[in-house]
Amino acid sequence: MSQLAASTHANAAPPRAAAPLPTPAADARALVLLAALALAALVFRLLPLGIEPRAHSALAIAAFMVACWMTQALDHGIAGILGCFLFWMLGVARFETAFSGFADTTPWFLFGAICFGLMGSKSGLARRLAYIIMQRIGYSYPRLLLGLIVSNFLLTAVVPSGIARVVIMAAIAMGLIEAFGVDRRSNIARGMFVILVYQATIFDKMLIAGASSITARGAIERFGQVDVLWSRWFLAYVPCDILVMIVAWRLALWMYPPEIAALPGGAEFLRGQLKAMGRWSSAEIKALVLMLVAIGLWVTDFVHHIPPPMIGLGIGLLSLTPRIGVLDAEDARKVNYLPIFFVAAAVGLTNVLVQTKALDIVTSGLFEWMKPHITGSIWSTMILYWSAFAYHIVIGNEIAMLSTSLPILMAYAREHAMNPLTLGMIWTFGAGPKIFMYESAVLVVGYSYGYFTNRDMMKVGAVLSVVTALILLLLVPLYWPLIGITR
Repeated sequence: MSQLAASTHANAAPPRAAAPLPTPAADARALVLLAALALAALVFRLLPLGIEPRAHSALAIAAFMVACWMTQALDHGIAGILGCFLFWMLGVARFETAFSGFADTTPWFLFGAICFGLMGSKSGLARRLAYIIMQRIGYSYPRLLLGLIVSNFLLTAVVPSGIARVVIMAAIAMGLIEAFGVDRRSNIARGMFVILVYQATIFDKMLIAGASSITARGAIERFGQVDVLWSRWFLAYVPCDILVMIVAWRLALWMYPPEIAALPGGAEFLRGQLKAMGRWSSAEIKALVLMLVAIGLWVTDFVHHIPPPMIGLGIGLLSLTPRIGVLDAEDARKVNYLPIFFVAAAVGLTNVLVQTKALDIVTSGLFEWMKPHITGSIWSTMILYWSAFAYHIVIGNEIAMLSTSLPILMAYAREHAMNPLTLGMIWTFGAGPKIFMYESAVLVVGYSYGYFTNRDMMKVGAVLSVVTALILLLLVPLYWPLIGITR
């Protein structure tokens, strides 16, 4: 192996520790749980609900998949593939529909994101960037964490894609974790990653930046027949942005108290580490150039209109190209592809529900229950928020959720002389908080780095979901009217 290759492998992140083998008792419990979930889905399918048979079967299989993801009876990726197979095997959908998620851009964007992470760690770029940032921000963990949170928010305006932001921030976070000398299951690593990843899924609801908020804006304007201004949307959520950043920062420090409060050695340690790393290696330069090209293309997508997934996958593939890239075929073989299967299955699930009209049944049922409670009172805010939150658990894909539900909500608002903008913004914001991994490809990307667990996401998500609800409860009646958003 060449000297360069030896150097880059020396800088690579340590491999993820092998998970302990399940015990026979754990296997038995998992099998019993899986059988119970399958039986529950079968019972639901046999209920005389008057639903068209294909739609009824689609809902039963969808319920089984979601329950498996919630309970982790199977790995997320395996459960997803099993569900797609059942759609196909039972004649609910054709193969090309059941497995259509694999032809979607999202899972392949995830593959590109994984390549970014490997590239940053293997080349040593992530560690070098972390040392440079720490020299500027400070050496204490709380200060560094706050700096990352604020940077994550500021990136939202220039890098609309949540996955792209996670990729960028993950490269820095991995270097910081390595600098602190802790492993990937430490409080420092878990707290840093879970907060950064979770925030990436809600910040783009507070700006018209990501695909979800852009979809919502279009639906509100088209079906609500009101103007949706970028500036007004931004101003409406500025207080929420600030409060969420502060709460998330304190929450991470409380839930995951750092093992090391400050970097040992401080400035002297950083200077020593940078000196030991020496001059920039060719691998670091290659990785930096590839990442800067990706960031540059993401930031200027309004000019060239190249989709973010195409940029992410393209740069990821370039990183695997001999001489141009940093990675090789052996690195690609080490990739855990189950998260990619998981994302593809979640997309395929939504497509099947749409094609079989099962999604229409879920949407109409939800709104029939919800309509009497939307009266324009302060509690209507909570009804809308938590209904959107619950609906998103059922319909994991944000775009499908918003595009199918907002037209109905907008029609209701106009029929009852309510402000479509207010209802639409609350509903869209309700799609932001999450507690389960399958609800967002952004969460799956962050999870794929291996620094936090599904339980970590559920804990943080549950707390921040309540916090954002309380903030919204104050903003809608007290602040929004001041900027022209009335009920």
